[in-house]
Amino acid sequence: MSYKILAINPGSTSTKIALYEDEEEVFIETLDHPVQVIEKFENVQEQYEMRKDLVMAFLEEKGYDIGKLSAVVGRGGMLPPVNSGAYVVNEAMLDTLKHRPAMEHASNLGAPIAYAIAKAAGIKAYIYDSVRTDELHHIARISGMPDIERTSTCHVLNTRAMAIKAAKKRGKRYQDMNIVVAHLGGGISLNVHEKGRIVDIISDDEGPFSPERAGRVPCRELVELCYSGKYDKSIMQKKLRGNGGLRAYLGTLDAREVEKMIEDGDEKARLIYEAMAYQVAKGIGELATVVEGNVDLIILTGGIAYSKLVTSWIKRRVKYIAPVEIMPGENEMESLAYGILRVLRGEEEAREYTE
Repeated sequence: MSYKILAINPGSTSTKIALYEDEEEVFIETLDHPVQVIEKFENVQEQYEMRKDLVMAFLEEKGYDIGKLSAVVGRGGMLPPVNSGAYVVNEAMLDTLKHRPAMEHASNLGAPIAYAIAKAAGIKAYIYDSVRTDELHHIARISGMPDIERTSTCHVLNTRAMAIKAAKKRGKRYQDMNIVVAHLGGGISLNVHEKGRIVDIISDDEGPFSPERAGRVPCRELVELCYSGKYDKSIMQKKLRGNGGLRAYLGTLDAREVEKMIEDGDEKARLIYEAMAYQVAKGIGELATVVEGNVDLIILTGGIAYSKLVTSWIKRRVKYIAPVEIMPGENEMESLAYGILRVLRGEEEAREYTE
């Protein structure tokens, strides 16, 4: 029996949709939402009808009958911390996302849109590997300041999907392996999967700098800069996220432009670019200690994993820890669909959300 799964991934100015029949991608489409349209809404929840109607209109235009679908999956939004894997979308989840989300975020619309389409089709809606997945060890939550508790904020969807895929490729179960994964994108995050659970992470603000984020910076100097009188809060936040990393050093967040600069003999560009890879390698080594060095595999994924230069620099420093597999790309739509495919096939069980 084959399964047809519609995946929905709302972003800040677009909604991506994709249809999969088993593992095969039937189509993938990005429905853009111009800034002038988004600005008409006071908050994310007010965008629900507009986005849902666009998705439905696109499916109608394609001539696709939603009655043929087996399931619909939406990107998991800003719920309270949840486990990894699948959850059935229910009224409790929808109420939480609408009235008490942990944060205002476009992903909060993934579950409601999926639910509306699934309800019309008479099938179930799911989320998979929510951005709020949190399975950290208690010891990993200690930050050094009682005022601040570490929480799990990383690229869960893609990193966990790649770990599952890599384990299967080796004829092993994900639940039997220890895997360190680095997601290399506009933001860089790393995590360690211990026997099927993400037990510790390095978020994009406590680890390597990236094309647009400053990552981990010296705390004392950061405090001095914050109180120097030169910058207000919003500017400092942009220095950390948006105007940090490669953009701050080299004036671009495009890794391809940086590599062109290096090809043209720019030594500063080479130093900064290699420093980013160097910090990723340090993060991998840091997370290897969580499982006492018993690492079965290291995975490099995300858009920058397409760079042979960056991946070669990282691999050179960490290959002594474990074999390194390069699995480039964001892979979000595939990750959503494949996750629910495993549920439909009985390989995984979907949880029921309770607040």
